[in-house]
Amino acid sequence: MTENGIPFIPVQLAFSFMRNMNNKISLYSIFIVILLLWSTPFCLAHPHVFIQNSITIVFDDQGLVGIKAKWIFDEFFTNVIVMDYDQNNNNQFEHAEITTIQAEAFDNLHKFDYFTFIKIDGQPFKIQQVQSFSAALIDDQLIYMFFIPCSVSGDSMIREVNISQYDPTYYSNITLDKKQPIIYENEKGFESSYRIAVNKKKSYYSDQIHPVEIILQFKKKHE
Repeated sequence: MTENGIPFIPVQLAFSFMRNMNNKISLYSIFIVILLLWSTPFCLAHPHVFIQNSITIVFDDQGLVGIKAKWIFDEFFTNVIVMDYDQNNNNQFEHAEITTIQAEAFDNLHKFDYFTFIKIDGQPFKIQQVQSFSAALIDDQLIYMFFIPCSVSGDSMIREVNISQYDPTYYSNITLDKKQPIIYENEKGFESSYRIAVNKKKSYYSDQIHPVEIILQFKKKHE
């Protein structure tokens, strides 16, 4: 993840490290730590964060309402967030702590479309907001969950929605869960199907990495 083009995770790690040293580090030492984290070998070593994601496709009576994203983070990033935000050290996040996590370690992603890219019938859909953010620790893993509103009405014609989640800077590596990547919710009134494909037209990181897309098709069932 990045903040204004600057590696977000290395800077956060630097300051977390300094807090754990009980403020015994001089300003000069602080400068050296940040400089080392921004040095070329570290910055070129991608990715820094690993996320396993799954998508819930949510319908109502009219069609697609949006998608729920579930991100499971790697042990290293989990420890960073726990160290910074589990203020009472009870290995869980209370409401106030979740609010702070959202403000300081999630909301900045709006600049990057929350690493989520959607097309509706071939046309790009701009994400305006996310809703129902939550953060939890389950089996010592950090989990983010959030809802992305994306209204697509359903009728007798097939509608197609392409969904992909990836970080074009490749500071974060986002991969679909292998066991259950897609879940449906309230889909009974619609005929729907999906497939998962690699989109080589959207390659990034010097054309070495190719995003994985969920290609959803649906239409209203005949009554």
